[in-house]
Amino acid sequence: MRVVYLAAGAGGMYCGSCLRDHALARALIAQGRDLTLIPLYTPLRTDGRDVSVNRVYYGGLSVALRQHFGYRNEPPRFLRSILDSPALLRAVSRFAVDTDPSLVGELTLSVLRGPDGLLSGELDELIDALREMKPDAVNIPNLMFVGAAGPIKAALGVPIVCTLGGEDLFLDGLEEPYRDEAYRLIRLHSGDIDGFIAVTQYYAGHAADCFDLPDNRTRVVPMGIDATGFEASTNRPNRPFTIGYLARICPEKGLANLAEAVISLLQRGHGCRLLAAGYLAKSDRSYLKTVRETFIAHGLPDSFDYVGEVSREAKSEFLRTIDLLSVPTVYHEAKGLYLLEAMAAGVPAVQPAHGSFPELIKETGGGVLYDPSEPGALPGVIEHLMGDDTLRAELGAAGREAVRTKFTDALMAQRTWSVYEECAARSEQG
Repeated sequence: MRVVYLAAGAGGMYCGSCLRDHALARALIAQGRDLTLIPLYTPLRTDGRDVSVNRVYYGGLSVALRQHFGYRNEPPRFLRSILDSPALLRAVSRFAVDTDPSLVGELTLSVLRGPDGLLSGELDELIDALREMKPDAVNIPNLMFVGAAGPIKAALGVPIVCTLGGEDLFLDGLEEPYRDEAYRLIRLHSGDIDGFIAVTQYYAGHAADCFDLPDNRTRVVPMGIDATGFEASTNRPNRPFTIGYLARICPEKGLANLAEAVISLLQRGHGCRLLAAGYLAKSDRSYLKTVRETFIAHGLPDSFDYVGEVSREAKSEFLRTIDLLSVPTVYHEAKGLYLLEAMAAGVPAVQPAHGSFPELIKETGGGVLYDPSEPGALPGVIEHLMGDDTLRAELGAAGREAVRTKFTDALMAQRTWSVYEECAARSEQG
């Protein structure tokens, strides 16, 4: 069985979905599966060995030019090869600027409209490439690409699988009328999907409700990671108790809320500090500045530090320098890959009791939940863990064991391939 996996690039940032997709592809290939990983929009940035093909479809530059100038005709081949060059797309991604929200909305609808959108030429080119690859199944990256499912299925006669991983957060950020139209198009085309793969039980149910997905087509395949190199710290150096944050620096992820909790603890006389790492977009620089200035305003400038976006090696080192992790998201998180990474290093987590977090904490035993609607709940839980070394060690050990037995990339790969086989068998039966 041959599978083509389409994965959406996220520009120049480390993205949870990209990291998961790459880990899945590497594990499947290591298991001897015939899988081809194809980037869409931009090259995939990964913290491990890159197994994607050296070709980007729906290349970000050519797509943006089509959308901006409103043309459907193919640009000259020589220009197209330049615009879709992975090297050029990587270079541009490093210096990416904020995008006009209306352009983002139009681009989203153009992709969802498939053959009826301005990007029909991009779809035709992808289908031509897929014909040459002769897959037995195609995995599309998310529901924003569902408009391509029907045409791909019609051209190749193979089942289409769609990954579900938090589309509603992006779609709900679109301006109107783009948001409502995007939801309408997804509901219209979702019947073309033979199987959905959700990364958590929470998001399987949430996506079904949000997008009216067909019954009995969704399977949950828990996230998995390669825990190699994520070693627990064996000794605690002479430093303040360190609360870590490992996620994109943005309001939705809740860094400001964590900062308030840490300041509250400092004001109660606890010796601690906040150490943050993660991608920082240009549009969120003022947000980070506000967080930093909050510490300064309270006379605590040395109690907060931002170390930037971290590679796999730097991430492992970061996790060895913190005593617990907290990413108190404002929204309901669909994934939470950073929890598995922290737990792999024996770091306990403190998370709000919503989204995927109750499920992940229950399955791993590697952390503690708090009620985000209760004032003072977050600093209260952190304070309790600060004073209980034994409990932190127990949580850390439980999480570490769970990641290595239940949330591995190998298990994720096996379960995903079973979904492909199920969809292929059902497709053959008609």
